[in-house]
Amino acid sequence: MHMLEIKDLHVEAGGREILKGLDLTVEEGETIALFGPNGSGKSTLMAAIMGYAYCKVTRGSIFFEGEDITHLPVDERAKMGVGMMMQRPPNVVGVKLGDLIKTIAKDDEEILRQADEFRMDRHLDRDLNVGFSGGEIKRSEILQLTAQNPKLVLLDEPESGVDLESIELIGEKIHDLLYNTELCSRGMSKVNRCVSALVITHTGQILDYIGADKAYIINDGRIRCSGRPTDLLKEIREKGYKECISCRMVKLP
Repeated sequence: MHMLEIKDLHVEAGGREILKGLDLTVEEGETIALFGPNGSGKSTLMAAIMGYAYCKVTRGSIFFEGEDITHLPVDERAKMGVGMMMQRPPNVVGVKLGDLIKTIAKDDEEILRQADEFRMDRHLDRDLNVGFSGGEIKRSEILQLTAQNPKLVLLDEPESGVDLESIELIGEKIHDLLYNTELCSRGMSKVNRCVSALVITHTGQILDYIGADKAYIINDGRIRCSGRPTDLLKEIREKGYKECISCRMVKLP
């Protein structure tokens, strides 16, 4: 059974079709990097998996641990073990970060004690994301994911908009999330890395900290080619997306 299986996914957002028959599987403990030009459908894919309302699935299916979640609401997916770090999460006035952590964490006291490790202890009494810097928003998102302890993590450009000091901390905490989890400690996973992950990255910088098993290039709403993350990054940097895709084009139906 796959951790995540996507079949012939078609998704509309903003009145136009973004995903146009995308197929993807993610195994338990597998980390997959997603590359692609802006507007290719990467973030829409993440949002569709998480179940955000602005993404309308018009055809195809999304299965999580064998269960069809295509039309489940966001909260049900989160309870099942799907968690997402957004690229640009909204400001939430009236909701304190600490209160949110207490709501979603099984052991909120332990997570709140860890807040200083994320350099977020002074932000627990502040409204979520209001006045936060780019690095603070990313650290807050990872702290929330750590509290949730999901089985599948969706990371939308975790290194975007942060300084070098923050990227190191963010990378280390994402690594901890993927490897040092409750599932690992209980011996419930059959693989070393316990949490599965989909990671959108333009620079590949985050992969220096968490690694990736394979990579895909998404363009025009479909997966166009696949390969080793380092190989694809090298080709993208040298040739750009157009030439890289033409060299490695996957035959699509």
